[in-house]
Amino acid sequence: MPLRVRYVECDMQGRAFNAHYLTWIDMAHTEAIRDLIGGYQVLTEQGVDFVVAAAELQFRRPAHFDDELVVAVAFEPPGRTSLRSRYEFRRGADLIAEASMVHVCVDATTFEKRPWPGWFAEKLG
Repeated sequence: MPLRVRYVECDMQGRAFNAHYLTWIDMAHTEAIRDLIGGYQVLTEQGVDFVVAAAELQFRRPAHFDDELVVAVAFEPPGRTSLRSRYEFRRGADLIAEASMVHVCVDATTFEKRPWPGWFAEKLG
């Protein structure tokens, strides 16, 4: 997913503020799900949702206002109820940051943990 660092996303040091990386991860994750199954709403219409259980970020180099970044997303094979996704932030060939997220599958109504539906696990498998 391409993105351009906006002025509002920078801190007083002139660098992209660290918390914005989580927003960018969410955006990239949403787009990857859209590419994979047609969109987040496909899951919710099937009675499935997911919640974030863990997030990890490693910052390698700063990003600055107006930098053009690309966020790559890769999914690991899903567990019974969890899904780990990995992210790389690049400015050209330079690695800016790496991240991983763990999402847990839940029922869209009760938010109780549940296994991933077979059709979704197959798409990621």
